[in-house]
Parts: sequence; structure tokens; C-alpha cells
Amino acid sequence: MRRRTFIKIVGGAAVTWPLAARAQPSGKVYRIGFLGVTSQAEYARFVEPLRVGLRQLGYEEGKHIVIEYRWAEARYDRLPELAAELVKLNVDVIVTHSTPGSRAAKQATSTVPIVMAAVSDPVDTGLVVSLARPGGNLTGLDIFLPEIATKRVELIREAIPTLIRAAILVNPANPSHLMALAAAQRAASALGLEYVPIEVKARDDIAAAITSLAARPASALVAIDDPLIISNVKQIAGFALKNRLPLIGFKPFAEAGALMEYGPDVRDLFYRSAAFVDKILKGTPPGSLPIERAVKFEFIVNQKTAKTLDVTVPLTLVARANQVID
Repeated sequence: MRRRTFIKIVGGAAVTWPLAARAQPSGKVYRIGFLGVTSQAEYARFVEPLRVGLRQLGYEEGKHIVIEYRWAEARYDRLPELAAELVKLNVDVIVTHSTPGSRAAKQATSTVPIVMAAVSDPVDTGLVVSLARPGGNLTGLDIFLPEIATKRVELIREAIPTLIRAAILVNPANPSHLMALAAAQRAASALGLEYVPIEVKARDDIAAAITSLAARPASALVAIDDPLIISNVKQIAGFALKNRLPLIGFKPFAEAGALMEYGPDVRDLFYRSAAFVDKILKGTPPGSLPIERAVKFEFIVNQKTAKTLDVTVPLTLVARANQVID
């Protein structure tokens, strides 16, 4: 495996703080609620950076903070109930992710501060009033989902110049996917590609959805970020490999065998969320904290998969990757 540094600044400013822990008020134990859209096992890689960030800011678990976790196990219909549970626990702040998680938290409370660790287009989905001054009780970080979906379509076409038809995997239960799908479709049309939307609304839909590609054949598959889809990366990537279908998505996909990955460094977003929690616990209203945007992006090329699929990824594309899996 080869690694290259590849950091793209696209807007906003990275949150930084001294590595030395900041002293916290003695005797006060804050209660943080974490509303997880999938499972603890599936999101452990993202939750840990949040905990690291909190520790670096001086919050020791069990001494300064207690984190209450609730996991929906990719069942979006459970999110309102779990969000209400956290509110009843009188948590000082709720940390969540994705549009479904953020919407459920917002519907559960208008007073408990909410930090959205990774969300797409919070203004267009009605979560906040503006990026500069969100208003209400929400703030957090935006992941550029429509732009990411567009870039993935462009990259898969660049990797396979002869590509004429691409399937796009989306979850219509996620409001932000409507905008991401529209962006991906515009990108496909601009490149002269036919696109085939493949919808998944629940975990049990995955097998049938990807099997339906046999009736609507495509030459590549583009995945759009969604907790449900992320939680089924091995199944989807395995299907793509078995059917010799080049796949591009987010980082776990590339690690599971997809041809490529392009997207924000989600671990960095969760890490930066700790700074929002810190400011809120120190008295800053969440609605006055500007929504920040992803500043670190990753591009991975899986040459091992390329060889399996008999795809020759252009060297100019490989040279732009910050990680190459051999």
C-alpha cells in the first residue's frame, strides 16, 4: 500500500487547538448524547476521533463528561424515539450525523444544543437558516454531498473513458440524496452517460436493489454517502466485484474492494465536532456558531481491484491519489 498526502482546501477553516488539554471547571460533569444512525461497530472509526478531540480539549470521560449512546441500527424510523430518549436524559448537548439523524434530533428538541458531525446541505434541507448564522439549536459541519456525487461520476468516467452507462445507488429516505442524485444525473448527462438510479430504503432492500442491476445493466456503479449504504459496504462491494462492476464511493468501499473512493475525511469531521461541543458547553449558543465545511478530502485508487476487473486506471489519475491500494 502506498500513501501520498492529498489535502484539498475547499472552504471554511480547520478547527485547531493546543495539544495540551484545557482545564475544565471542577465538579461539573457534562452529559453528551450521541445519536447514531447505524450501529456502534459500524461507526466506531468515526466516534473515536470525537472522543480524542474531547480529551485533547480537557474533557476526561467519567470525570468531566459522560457520553450516552443511542444506535438506530440503520432503521431510520427508530431515530425519533431514540432522540426523545436522549432529551429525557437532560443531556447538555446532542451529537449526531447525517440528515436523518440531524432531522430527528431537531424534531425532538428546540432547546438542547445539537452538533451535526457530518451533514449535507443543512440549509437546503431546512435544518438551519444559513451557514453563517444557523439560528435555532443546531450547528456543525457540511460534507458537500452534491459536489461529491458530481466528482465521483466524473472520476469513474475518467478512469473508464469508454463508459456509457452508470448506476447510481441512493437512499430516497435521506432528504439530502434528492439533491445529490440530481447533481450526479446532471454530471452524467454532461458527460454523455446514461444513468440508472438504484434505490435502497432499508437494510433488507440491499440484495434486491443490487440484483435488479441484472435487469437494468450498467457498466459502473456510483454510491452516494448514507449511513444505511455505509453500513452495507461489504455486501455492495462484494456484489460489484462478483459482477465485475467498477464501483466508486466513500472510503470503506475502497477498503472493501471498490475501484475508487473520493470524499471528505469523515474522521476529521467528527474530530472537529469536539470543538463545537466545547464552545457550547462553555456557553456559546449553537445558533451563533457558523456551519463549517469539510477541508480534508481523500482520493483512493484500488489497483488490486483494477487488475481483477481488467481496468487500466490512467496513470494521470493514479498520480492524483493520496492512497493507492496494490
